[in-house]
Amino acid sequence: MVRETGVDGVVIGRGCQGRPWLFGDLMNAFEGSESRHRPGLKEVADSVYRHAQLLIETFDDENKALRDIRKHMAWYFKGYVVGGELRAKLATVPTLEVLRGLLDQLDPEAPYPGADAEGPRGRAGTPKRTSLPEGWLNDRVMDASQRTEIAAAELDVSGG
Repeated sequence: MVRETGVDGVVIGRGCQGRPWLFGDLMNAFEGSESRHRPGLKEVADSVYRHAQLLIETFDDENKALRDIRKHMAWYFKGYVVGGELRAKLATVPTLEVLRGLLDQLDPEAPYPGADAEGPRGRAGTPKRTSLPEGWLNDRVMDASQRTEIAAAELDVSGG
């Protein structure tokens, strides 16, 4: 049972890539509500910008933060009418100022695109088996060795 919960968490985490409002949708579903949030393009653009700001605060390095936000662009704008040239520029955005300018080029009146924005996020292709270190979900609080393991894993996947 514990292992399945961990796998469910990974699936939810992947599903939220580019859709931070999915957590609210999940909460509504758990509470029995059928209400779901369907943001228009302006709200998505505002979320991307805020995400970039938070990354800058986290890394205390605009260059590193903007390199990181690039991988999220396709997820955020999946299904929305953005245009190939603008998508390419968003995927290589160098500064927060340039990001603001690119986001300002989007149609703020564009509605949620429906089914085109739905579907899987994250890894495409053949599914990989999700695995967690032994005993990882036994406690909600990480011990020092787990924090060290997380830090090493983040360096491994982020390139430092």
